[in-house]
Amino acid sequence: MKNQYAYFPKDFLWGGAQAASQADGAYLENGKGLNSSDVQPFLKGLSNEEIQEMESEGMTLEKVRENINDKSHYYPKRYGIDFYHTYESDIDLLSEMGFKTFRTSLDWSRIFPNGDDEEPNVEALEHYSKMIDYMVKKGIEPIITMNHYETPINITLKYGGWPNKKVIPMFEKFGKILLDWFGEKVKYWIVVNQINMVQVEPWLSVGVAIDQYENLDEALYQSTHNQMVAAAWIKKYAKSLNIPNLNIGTMVADGTVFPATGKPSDVVLAMQQNRMQYMFTDVQFRGAYPKFARNYFEEHEVHLDITLQEMELIKNNPMDFLGISYYYSKMVDATKNRYEANDTLPNPYLKTSPWGWAIDPEGFYNTLSQYADRYGKPIIIAENGIGMYDELTEDKKVHDEYRTEYLSQHIEQLGRAIHDGANVIAYCAWGPIDIVSCSSQQMSKRYGFVYVDLDDEGNGSGVRYKKDSFYWYQKVISTNGDEI
Repeated sequence: MKNQYAYFPKDFLWGGAQAASQADGAYLENGKGLNSSDVQPFLKGLSNEEIQEMESEGMTLEKVRENINDKSHYYPKRYGIDFYHTYESDIDLLSEMGFKTFRTSLDWSRIFPNGDDEEPNVEALEHYSKMIDYMVKKGIEPIITMNHYETPINITLKYGGWPNKKVIPMFEKFGKILLDWFGEKVKYWIVVNQINMVQVEPWLSVGVAIDQYENLDEALYQSTHNQMVAAAWIKKYAKSLNIPNLNIGTMVADGTVFPATGKPSDVVLAMQQNRMQYMFTDVQFRGAYPKFARNYFEEHEVHLDITLQEMELIKNNPMDFLGISYYYSKMVDATKNRYEANDTLPNPYLKTSPWGWAIDPEGFYNTLSQYADRYGKPIIIAENGIGMYDELTEDKKVHDEYRTEYLSQHIEQLGRAIHDGANVIAYCAWGPIDIVSCSSQQMSKRYGFVYVDLDDEGNGSGVRYKKDSFYWYQKVISTNGDEI
């Protein structure tokens, strides 16, 4: 299909994204420690709704300790798709599609197994060095996330997670090591994956169990403040290296909501909810907490430990670009929702995936336009895609027109946003090779252009098969978004 909004720059970076915590596996090899993702079991026999409900309830400290040594459940993120060993052949598949860029993470718990280790695991650094070199050899620009839900378990158990300011220098040390090793090879760094998802996924985002702090909201917002301090320090250190084209960015998961009706109360609540989403990027791009955020904290009895020195560091070291993950949109109704994070409703006008995620391409255009207008910063689409059940036919094919339809509609709206002035430099489709789902721990929730023969309990050959969407995306890239 011809794209009516084919306004992509000639040097546009088409590609995909994944996380080490969902792909690498090899959790017992080369000194790796356990991280927050490694203690999430697959909950067999539950419906999608039940799985998501249990996930949303969060992780208790007792459950964390129990899951570390639990043998009665399968922990899929410990095994992933074995990308740790198959990265060359997997990157070959990405190269065959024509990828210009690939976003992945370098597992903090593999490089510093306990988080507070004196010295890094050199074997892990050497492994990631080979992986990055292979990407570059194939003409693929690395986009590297420093922390994609890979906080070492020791940081939770010993320090209480990210609310503890002692964690800041530990992460700064990790960031320094990554820049020292790979700063000459990697132009684009995302410090923290989806920094605003602390409101939805506190365990994965900041390593905080739901019963670990009396005032959980306060602990979570303190966590993100501490992450922003660490990010600013890493940006300052990156500048000191004087490496050309070295960019340090932040990333959010889009949380835009729309008013359920034209009633002023719905419109105002949607505006308020959206401002609290912008709060995270306001701080990292503008260097201060906006007054509406300070009011929100006061009204919700959130008292943060913020120093003048920290805010000066943040102000003087704004992020270079914005990464955005976009999957769906939601709405708010002032008669049913409160002015609180993640208190939203599904939009009845939108179709959904089997996991209830609304399909809203025009919401994508809206999101990009709002962020572009607000900050004027380069934007990387760090994630976009749809999780669906795929069927591998007897002749080893996957006919996934539902995937190409979803992506086609979103890429069209991406082009529309670029045409209207959004400085989008890269598009990373999520999970280009099937990986374990972040939210549900399922392998059957598939996003990829490449099918991986593994089921929810790790059974299967692990063999890769090209889906119909593989060839579709190959055409999208080769025509620079002209054919979608």
